Amino acid sequence: MDDPYAATPNDRFSFGLWTVGHRGGDPFGLPTRPPIQPEEMLTRIAEVGAWGVSFHDDDLVPFGSSAADRDRIVASFGRAVANAGLCVSMTTVNLFFQPVFKDGALTAADPAVRRFALRKTCAAIDIGAELGAPIFVMWGGREGVESAAARDPRVALDRYREGVDFVCQYVLDQGYDMRLALEAKPNEPRGHIYLPTTGHMLHFIETLAHPSMIGVNPEMAHESMAGLSFSAAVGQALWAGKLFHIDLNSQNGPRYDQDFRFGAEDLKEAFLTVRLLERSGYEGPRAFDARAFRSEDDVDVYAQFARGCIRNYKILAAKAAAFDADPAIRAACETAGAGQLAEPTPAFSREVLEALRGEDFSELLSSREGRHHEAADQLMLELLLGA
Repeated sequence: MDDPYAATPNDRFSFGLWTVGHRGGDPFGLPTRPPIQPEEMLTRIAEVGAWGVSFHDDDLVPFGSSAADRDRIVASFGRAVANAGLCVSMTTVNLFFQPVFKDGALTAADPAVRRFALRKTCAAIDIGAELGAPIFVMWGGREGVESAAARDPRVALDRYREGVDFVCQYVLDQGYDMRLALEAKPNEPRGHIYLPTTGHMLHFIETLAHPSMIGVNPEMAHESMAGLSFSAAVGQALWAGKLFHIDLNSQNGPRYDQDFRFGAEDLKEAFLTVRLLERSGYEGPRAFDARAFRSEDDVDVYAQFARGCIRNYKILAAKAAAFDADPAIRAACETAGAGQLAEPTPAFSREVLEALRGEDFSELLSSREGRHHEAADQLMLELLLGA
């Protein structure tokens, strides 16, 4: 019998090499899984239904590699991607791991560090372009401070903007068919990170020289770390036409970045996010930026963790379709004002203003009837619980 929750290429699920390739190490313990080569990861994620793969430059080409080694590694990886029936859905640059970035990259105080960060970013873009990646993500992992005593955030944002503008101009100058997506995170590995949420990023984009080619890559755990609704952040990105990529995982409260299997925590937010993506017509990658528990072996990384990410999304997509088709739920949502919210607010005119001034709001002001959100929320919860 066919599995109704098995992935298809139309789902556009992808995994990063740093996700399934995570070896279980953490700040308190050594890796628990043996080393694995990128080519082996490709075969395994293809078997569980992935459509694409993504990576940081250093995930594929070790930092400090010679030009000849870089070319050999990239060419070999490209062949392996094709042999696995996958595509390179996104690439990114690691501007946080090496000691040189201890004070930031594009916002580092030392101009030489900023110049090195630009060179490294452009080289990473070249790798992505060579492998056909349509999206390049920029996460400012160390663009921030522990203490702002010696930093003016306005000046740092000037440097940040100059760096992103440089990268955009490089893409245009090279003629690459590539869009850029900025990724926000409130803290970790710096104590305070500039542009900590998707909303901050959306405003920042409008200050750039080429805003049309820049979007966002919201990550579920990152918004949750700030105590915010991920589905609301995704909705704002969709509303702005800026959802270029999305990272799906789960997070248990505003702690360190946990990157749990998608759907493993906060099931309501996961459901609302999937429903929003499925209803919006979003056609970009559905990327899983998560990692298996440290306790697992490599068999579980793919058979349980990676497959679980996919199944949880597909199950929630089926739940979303059932939610929208259920007449009792539709009625409850209508009673709670879903249809009213869809009615546009009138545009200003002198005639409309005079009508507002003359409108009788006495019945509205005297009404004490509730908005009936409890019923809609309870029916959503019962659907998710299978009741």
